[in-house]
Amino acid sequence: MQHLDVISINVWQIIIALINLTILFLLLKKFLYKPVEKVLKKRQDELDAQYKKADEVNRQADTLKSEYETKLNGAKLKADDIIRDATATASSRSERIIEGAHEQADAIVKRAKTNAELEKARAQKDIKNEIVDISSQLAEKLISREINADDHKRIIDSFIDKIGEDDDINE
Repeated sequence: MQHLDVISINVWQIIIALINLTILFLLLKKFLYKPVEKVLKKRQDELDAQYKKADEVNRQADTLKSEYETKLNGAKLKADDIIRDATATASSRSERIIEGAHEQADAIVKRAKTNAELEKARAQKDIKNEIVDISSQLAEKLISREINADDHKRIIDSFIDKIGEDDDINE
């Protein structure tokens, strides 16, 4: 019956093993589990804090991004206004330059017309002076010789033809 002793169940050994297991469990729980749990909780709190901080940084980044986009849009609008104003200014300047050029051209044309009228008046004055000179010469010829009616008529016709020729040449 020796075999039975090897296979037999010893209740006291089981109870002592259970008590040892319980004591070991309590010791491990007190000295190992609670400190490990504290470390894990501390790490979890740090992670939560980092997540909160990351979320806050993301919110700030989103806020800054929206402010940046707003400022960028404002800058684009301002740039468009500046371009629009510059275009309007350039357009008004070009219109003023064109108006000035037209005024100068009109002044030049007016001066040219005035000069032409003065030249015409001078030419007419010169023609009148020539007519007076020719008339004086004709009178001298008439006085220097005796003229009969046919000669008188011929001289007057010749004088009129000569004046007509002078007018045609001057025009």
